[in-house]
Amino acid sequence: MVYLEKMTLAELCHKAAVQYKNRTAFEIYRDGHTYNRITYQEFGLRTRQCAALLITLGVKPGDRVMICAENRPEWPIAYFASALAQAVTVPVLTGFSPEQIKTIARHAEIAVLCLTEKTSPRISEAGIDPAIPRIYIDSIAETSPGTVGSATARFEKASISVSLHGREKRLPLRERCLAPEETEQFPETREADLASIIYTSGTTGNSKGVMLSNRNLLFNAHASRSFMKIFPRDRLLSVIPLAHTYECTLGLLNAVMNGASTVYLDRPPSPSTLFPAIQALRPTAMVTVPLFIEKIYQSRIAPALKANPLYRFPLTRFLAITMAGHTLMSTFGGAIRFFGIGGAPFSEETEAFLRKVKFPYAPGYGLTETAPLVAGTGPYHFPFRSAGSVLPGVEVRIVPNQILGGGAEEGEIQVRGPNVMMGYYRDEEKTQEAFTADGWFKTGDLGFLDTQGHLFIRGRLKAMILGPSGQNIYPEEIEHLLSTSSLVEDALVYPGEKGEIVALVVLSEKAQTMLAAIEDGMEDLKNRINKRLASFSRIHRIEIQREPFEKTATQKIKRFLYPGPQS
Repeated sequence: MVYLEKMTLAELCHKAAVQYKNRTAFEIYRDGHTYNRITYQEFGLRTRQCAALLITLGVKPGDRVMICAENRPEWPIAYFASALAQAVTVPVLTGFSPEQIKTIARHAEIAVLCLTEKTSPRISEAGIDPAIPRIYIDSIAETSPGTVGSATARFEKASISVSLHGREKRLPLRERCLAPEETEQFPETREADLASIIYTSGTTGNSKGVMLSNRNLLFNAHASRSFMKIFPRDRLLSVIPLAHTYECTLGLLNAVMNGASTVYLDRPPSPSTLFPAIQALRPTAMVTVPLFIEKIYQSRIAPALKANPLYRFPLTRFLAITMAGHTLMSTFGGAIRFFGIGGAPFSEETEAFLRKVKFPYAPGYGLTETAPLVAGTGPYHFPFRSAGSVLPGVEVRIVPNQILGGGAEEGEIQVRGPNVMMGYYRDEEKTQEAFTADGWFKTGDLGFLDTQGHLFIRGRLKAMILGPSGQNIYPEEIEHLLSTSSLVEDALVYPGEKGEIVALVVLSEKAQTMLAAIEDGMEDLKNRINKRLASFSRIHRIEIQREPFEKTATQKIKRFLYPGPQS
């Protein structure tokens, strides 16, 4: 592990390049092979060169550099190069609409835009000021394939495509940045300096620029080692956009801090591309969102398990479950030892199966505003349905809310610690609203702590429905139950005009072929679900949503777009 005297991204980049030198840092997977292999030494070289280019283009300390690129080895180079130039990164999801990208670029007042050939059409459609320099980070030229021993030779004549005032040209990357000791040419960075502004695409519809300092990010990455123990021998497969703080902190910063190698896919992860990649790469660690593992369980594992004759009999059922567990492990290449799950609620049925077969899953909880982790755990050693323990150095308190009914042990989760954001960029009013008078960040999530300090998440405060007698109804729990049905692709639960519970569902492909009988099927589903719910939580009716729900990067439904108290 890299020892940091100062918790800054610039120091992490420099020390990792020196300490892990010839180990593979990043590569990309395509059609059965890996490409663009970059060692830590080469990572350091490219980063210094790109930082020098940013400074040449006029970037000053504190200027904002937008990164709109798919996951690839050059993304971390642009990210750390910005840090080395003491600029502030503004990563955006490639799934953002052109209008969103334009709005963010304008609000952040970006000085430079880093993009790729794939994202260029979206940037063009956004109509961002052509006077803002564009760096095509996927265009760095190499004179030869090179080897680890010829790293310096590989980069002596490197160049990169840059668009200035709408005219594209190639600029050489400066050779005097080749020596790792030559760091004095770059500005001094402090732990408290703003490092990144993350514009959220949350479920409430209010996109805000979350300001995270160097210390916010690196404290969180370092603290996550208390449960996510990564070593130089580890191979990480990245499936979540790097523009999301969850992947950036745990999948990038943690990997670089510990000298691990990371592989990126050259296209969005789908079953046809993902599973061949997993089989070929045999990753030892991944961080994912719940939908990722839930879909695999529901589509591949559960049907085969329930069709196994051994599953029908209580005495042999455990054998069928064990066999299904081996199938799941082999689906992930057979070498996985840490499978992080966070970013959204987790299906109880899927988690129960993962526990039975001792799959090394590890839930966690956090927000962009907390860089992102608040709580987490390693595999195996945590209570069922918990999000693990609060990170070392972070404080959590549960504050009962005036609209809450039920037990006083539940309430809003509030956080204080070095992981908590600096505030919202250019929005003092929302920043003040996000904090209590005594300095605690209000997460807007409901939960409780058990006697051992394990955190349990119940749902969003704004999404919670108050029952007729003051009971707390958590729509996420009902949505999970609905989603376990083969008839339902997705679900959203909300209160009707008379306070009744209504479920809006997106039909699965199977259900869409059964439209003639769908009303009877939905009525039967409603009755079956209601038998498992308390009387005050029962669904009054189910409505069919014809189009898929719009979601955030972590696959949470954007509730503000649909009926409910937050609309």
